[in-house]
Amino acid sequence: MKEKVKDIFGNWNETIIWTCLQGVMGEIHTSATEDAAMAILGDFAFYARKPNKELVNFKPESFKQDFIIMVPQNNEWAELIEKCYGDKAKKVTRYAIKKEEDIFDVCKLEQVVTELPKDYELRMLEEKEFDLCKSNRWANDLVSLFSDYDSYKKLGLGVVVLKNGELVSGASSYSRYREGIDIEIDTREDYRRKGLAYACGAKLILECLKKGLYPSWDAQNKWSVKLAEKLGYHFSHEYTAYEILGF
Repeated sequence: MKEKVKDIFGNWNETIIWTCLQGVMGEIHTSATEDAAMAILGDFAFYARKPNKELVNFKPESFKQDFIIMVPQNNEWAELIEKCYGDKAKKVTRYAIKKEEDIFDVCKLEQVVTELPKDYELRMLEEKEFDLCKSNRWANDLVSLFSDYDSYKKLGLGVVVLKNGELVSGASSYSRYREGIDIEIDTREDYRRKGLAYACGAKLILECLKKGLYPSWDAQNKWSVKLAEKLGYHFSHEYTAYEILGF
């Protein structure tokens, strides 16, 4: 069964699918005829092979929120999502970043970290910082898939920037698969455009490389693409997703 499901997703180069298939995080659900599958984790659901209405409408018991980002494998899935959700389905463009080994300039990334102004403090994301992320709404997504620090300590990896003891920026593992992490990065609105996300990203990539993990990046917008390219990544392609409120 496991190999059959893996075959349904084929060579779809997406870390959330990988972690679901590996049983590290998330869930896999298949159609009754086993010719379609969905991988669901956090805000994301990926739909593969033969479009299936029951699967698009299916909401796992473990999924408590009413917002989801659906990613169709092809136009047929996209048309089905639009048909099932109508005006609830907001069509958006996201940006895939290439997953390439040995592309990072370690010396450059180390320099970026050291150039962080002295009035900012860069820290690893440990228990105190985890609690800060949970208590600051803008920073929730840095640790949103981890119910407590013990689970984060086991699978997560992250860094934060503090200013006068306040959390102002961070980069962390949105999710984890065996070979790496999927990076989530954000900065408090009043501290943006100060290079803090750049420093956090550089530090997290360095920590991943030390641990033999690949720091995978997927971009929500063109700003995220530019930041990724600045850190050494390369743009791959645009893809369509649907943001659905009222799932």
